Amino acid sequence: METNFIIDLREKAQVPIITFSAKSPSLASLRSSYFFRVAANDSAQVGAIGAIVKAFGWRQVVPIYVDNEYGEGVIPYLTDALQAVDARVPYRSVIPPAASDDYITAELYKLMTMPTRVFVVHMLPDLGSRIFAKAEEIGMMSDGYVWIVTDGISDFMSTLNSSVLESMLGILGVKSYAPKTKALENFTTRFHRENPTVPLVVFGLWAYDTVFALAIAVEEITKTANFNFKRTNFSRNSTDLESFGISEDGPELVEALSRTRFRGLSGDFKLVNGQLQTPTYEIINVNGSGERRLGFWTFESGLMRKLDLRNRSTYSTSNTSLGPIIWPGDSNSIPKGWQIPTQGKRLKIGVPVKKGFEEFVNVSFPFSNDTVTGYSIDVFKAVLGALPYSVSFEFVPFANAQGKAAGTYNDFVYQVFVGNLDAAIGDITIRANRSLYVDFTLPYTESGEKVVSNLARFVVIIWCFVVLILTQSYTASLTSLLTVQQLQPRVTDVNQLLKNRENVGFQSGSFVEGILKQLGFDESQFKRYNSPEELYKLFANGSRKGGISAAFDENPYMKLFLAKYCSKFTMVEPTFKADGFAFVFPKGSPLVPDISRAILTVTEGNQMKDIEKIWFKKEPSCPDPNNKYYSQSLGLESFKGLFLIAGITSLSALIIYVAMFLYEQRDVFMSSDLEASLWKRIQTVFINFDQKDLRSHTFKKSEVGDRCIADVVSSPNTNCPPSPSSYSVHTDSNFVFTEQGTPSGTENDPTSPNGAQSTDEEIVSDVELTFPRQMTSITPY
Repeated sequence: METNFIIDLREKAQVPIITFSAKSPSLASLRSSYFFRVAANDSAQVGAIGAIVKAFGWRQVVPIYVDNEYGEGVIPYLTDALQAVDARVPYRSVIPPAASDDYITAELYKLMTMPTRVFVVHMLPDLGSRIFAKAEEIGMMSDGYVWIVTDGISDFMSTLNSSVLESMLGILGVKSYAPKTKALENFTTRFHRENPTVPLVVFGLWAYDTVFALAIAVEEITKTANFNFKRTNFSRNSTDLESFGISEDGPELVEALSRTRFRGLSGDFKLVNGQLQTPTYEIINVNGSGERRLGFWTFESGLMRKLDLRNRSTYSTSNTSLGPIIWPGDSNSIPKGWQIPTQGKRLKIGVPVKKGFEEFVNVSFPFSNDTVTGYSIDVFKAVLGALPYSVSFEFVPFANAQGKAAGTYNDFVYQVFVGNLDAAIGDITIRANRSLYVDFTLPYTESGEKVVSNLARFVVIIWCFVVLILTQSYTASLTSLLTVQQLQPRVTDVNQLLKNRENVGFQSGSFVEGILKQLGFDESQFKRYNSPEELYKLFANGSRKGGISAAFDENPYMKLFLAKYCSKFTMVEPTFKADGFAFVFPKGSPLVPDISRAILTVTEGNQMKDIEKIWFKKEPSCPDPNNKYYSQSLGLESFKGLFLIAGITSLSALIIYVAMFLYEQRDVFMSSDLEASLWKRIQTVFINFDQKDLRSHTFKKSEVGDRCIADVVSSPNTNCPPSPSSYSVHTDSNFVFTEQGTPSGTENDPTSPNGAQSTDEEIVSDVELTFPRQMTSITPY
């Protein structure tokens, strides 16, 4: 405030005003050519703070600042710098300049109940030292906390006593940098010799450079300047301020100061638009022996371990660009920047109350944490179990006094935005309009021989049965391939539904209603359902009877529906894309990345499959809806039982036959001929096996046939079964075919009745009676 007053005076007097301590960014907005600031603008250091926050991946930062113009001036710039590195400010802690110890303690306890553990302190050392003393007293300087101080405290670190430094162990600081030069070293020695009890801080260096710069400028204009003031006319009733004169040399002095360049104690002296350029800051860490340098930050290069002003190719925000850090609590591990406060309230996790599709979320009353079940609930609990820390929570139903849903899912998600809920879980779809005011986690849902015996006949019968089944099965598969178009869904295009004005269905309260209206569907075409059973009834009725021709819903719901009614319905490619179900948290919540990583851990393991089996039980005949290339085609696996039966039958027949044969050959093995060796006996058995078995049905049948043929020759009236060969000989010797295809007999047929010569008509008559009978006998042969 004093600076603003002084600046107002210089406008009247046209005298340059130079400050080396007023650092508020608000002063830069005055844009007066008579105002010079030989000090760092407080807004310049926020880039270094943002780089530190990004380097360690902290997502939330709470500023603690003094309640005056000095404290408030930097906060807008700090907030912008944090937002630029994807961090947010969930709360601002404002401390009055004359705050009591009780007030400070109460404010710090309030911060302890919040999850954020990264604090930026912007105030002067007298109030800052009290803050850290109380923070250490109540346990806020322990493991897990992060404290960053601005140059308002860092620049005066050398002035603090040891007790104050002990309460600040582990903090990080952004400090104005003055390069170590020979001139600075000599000046520091002289200063401490003359002022042994006064510490030298950067403000002293700026003050020295200010006086030096002013002296150079005055010397430059001495030849032409007379250092006079023009008097203005004023009345007797005017104040002393109105009696100020106007400097005749002020404009020249302003130009001389703007041109002044030299190597000062604080670095290169250069004023641009009246502002000293301070491009470099030190990053320090307070340890047991005081402050320790970790690295540097510049506008051009970001964080760096060693200062190299020539390397400006890249801007670094890597924590590897800093030296090793001792964090609060004497810890070497990087704090994650937040934690669920053990002394605060439990997280309020909202759950939807809905009718139908209770496999996802089911809320029963009277309400308790144990009365909330479902697939989404099990996934959420599994995800929390995968976190490296515990999270205390309580479920809060989104319901009215009657236990019914208190609004749509958009209303449910909005409760997180307004702060009524800490998070929302359930079958909540990721939508663009919802992501404007809440953050979503990653989705957790969403792409044949010669027959010689009866045993052989038995085996062949089984194999014939196998071949018959294989033939019929693959014939059916070929038929299904040729008629596959008949099995396609009747409706495959949304435009077809619009053209025919068919009724369509969607789940009550779903965002799908808005999409369908955008497509051009009329309200009269809408049918709402709350459960798979209601959806089935709508499909059964059809569009003409007040039902529907198609339903629009999300994949998880459709999979659940098809798991119950897979035989009559199918799911076509989606018309619209959504990212699936996810959990909802406030914007910038530090839980989001940890929960998302835990979701990946759960979904990539077997735990998610186990949860799906519990809640999405499919009928045994239902195909897997996840497999878009599912086919009913038969394969080798389909006939494993059939092949097993055939194999056992064949093996059994072989074993029985071998046993019978060896039993018949037992005399060979039990022979009294001692001279026959075992090998000779085995050879004899093989010779017997290779001989014809005249007792088999094949040889018996041939023997009977031969006897009958002989009997026919000797006695034509012998009652023997006709043989195929005899028919063949008879036909060939008695019939020929004419050109018209009519069979005719020989002219003198000794077998003709009465020994007479047969006519063509008689022969044809015999053929009509005989030829079909001969063919029926020939066909099996």
